[in-house]
Amino acid sequence: MRKAELIMAIVLGLLSIYLMWKSGEGPSWDPTVQRFDNIGLIEGEGPGSGFWPFWLSLIMLGCCVWTGVNWWRRTTPPSQSEEPFLDSYAQKMLLFVGGGLIGFLALIHVVGFYGAMLVFLIYYLYFLGRHSITQTLAISIGTPIFSFFFFDVAMRIVLPKGYLEPLFIPLYDMFL
Repeated sequence: MRKAELIMAIVLGLLSIYLMWKSGEGPSWDPTVQRFDNIGLIEGEGPGSGFWPFWLSLIMLGCCVWTGVNWWRRTTPPSQSEEPFLDSYAQKMLLFVGGGLIGFLALIHVVGFYGAMLVFLIYYLYFLGRHSITQTLAISIGTPIFSFFFFDVAMRIVLPKGYLEPLFIPLYDMFL
């Protein structure tokens, strides 16, 4: 556990530095924006396009540094533990959940985002979580419907539909 805490703090710290660097890039269509010009407040416009990603990544980096400090001082239970990071049950669950996520990603190309979400939620809630079929179906059907109205209708962000696209045409005619 002790090694895992330090490794994750380093990996997430490096990821946050990368995200800070990427958020400092200006929009590719606007050559007048220099690196890191868009992470602050732009006069008359509000926050720049990299404002939130940059500052959230900086906070994440601070949390990683704090985790490293706690690791060094051995003030948290994981930093004092010599137990293995993953026991046999955790390894098995990692394989089941990771395999489900890989299946979800593969299904997006076939049945689209919403169909893949439905299948993944049924797998995760019913087979792994052992929830009732009523609760599983309510969440598994409700979440893709809510997501469709949020992303496609309200936000106008079209997600992949796969072979289920003909089912969405009447909805687009009604709402868009």
